[in-house]
Amino acid sequence: MSETTTSSSAQLNDRALQLLRTLVQHHIAGGDPVGSRTLSRESGLQLSPATIRNVMADLEDLGLVRSPHTSAGRVPTALGYRVFVDQLVKVRTPNPQLLSELQGQLGPVHDPQRLIHSASDMLSRMTRMAGVVMLPRRERLTLKQIEFIPMGERRVLAVLVMNEHEVRNRIFQTDRNWSTQELHDAAMRLNERLSGCELKTVRQRLMDELLRDREQLDTGLRAAVDIAQQALVDDAATADESLVVSGQTHLMEYGELADMQRLRGLFDAFSQKSDLLGLLDRCIEAQEMQIFIGEESGYDLFGDVSVVTAPYRVDQEVVGVLGVVGPTRMAYDRVIPLVDLTARLLGNALDGGY
Repeated sequence: MSETTTSSSAQLNDRALQLLRTLVQHHIAGGDPVGSRTLSRESGLQLSPATIRNVMADLEDLGLVRSPHTSAGRVPTALGYRVFVDQLVKVRTPNPQLLSELQGQLGPVHDPQRLIHSASDMLSRMTRMAGVVMLPRRERLTLKQIEFIPMGERRVLAVLVMNEHEVRNRIFQTDRNWSTQELHDAAMRLNERLSGCELKTVRQRLMDELLRDREQLDTGLRAAVDIAQQALVDDAATADESLVVSGQTHLMEYGELADMQRLRGLFDAFSQKSDLLGLLDRCIEAQEMQIFIGEESGYDLFGDVSVVTAPYRVDQEVVGVLGVVGPTRMAYDRVIPLVDLTARLLGNALDGGY
């Protein structure tokens, strides 16, 4: 909790907190400004309209609510949502049917890519927001075996076997045609030197140790290094392969995000992925659930949304983060446990393959 939030909430008595809770819950449910009459009816407090108006004025002075110019009612600010999330929200345990569905979709399988896409799709479908899943940190991936297959027209198919089960295929362009025997020999040499190494180590050895002595390498090993560079060193593709985003078009359903310029900026952020990856990297460092409301993310493009994330673990080590991106007016009581549960199930399902 920030110092500003602590200072604001410390000035609130139980009555003010209850009215703030009621206002936030009602606004989340309907999206409209909330007036004193509604608060009087739904808060469960026996307060006069004048008293409620006075409390609302105090909340506004503290920056927790604001009055849209078109209405006498009030809506929460980002700071108001922060107090609500930190102190007032009562998370709901997912119902058994939802739990069963999640377990069915995220059960142990030997295809991590399928699991990760399923997790992103499930989060999006169940929240009607954008689901995001960062792939397990590639540094944890260990190269077991590499094979090269000629595809003709100066193209080569690299088959990478990672860890125990994961297989990745990549077709890349070369500067000449390679024969099947040449590619077999190159793969054999690389497997002898690099099998069992983490991908981070593989890249470093290719770029540093092997390439530093490139002129002293025999022709066969030099060819193997040339091919491996193209097959294993990730450049522009890294961001695309590090993050799966599903259901971003759901955000068009929310009136507060319907401005085309705002949506275009958000969709650009989903497409480019660099800002979102930067935010999720901070979540990995935190090693626990994180909720960014509006400008708390530090990125202008996410200034009108909330991002709820949770880390997922393999062998009790955080290897990635997943979550949802949606309007600040999201049902935090339902989204928070759903994100947390999905992260735990994904980690459990991946545990066998990593």
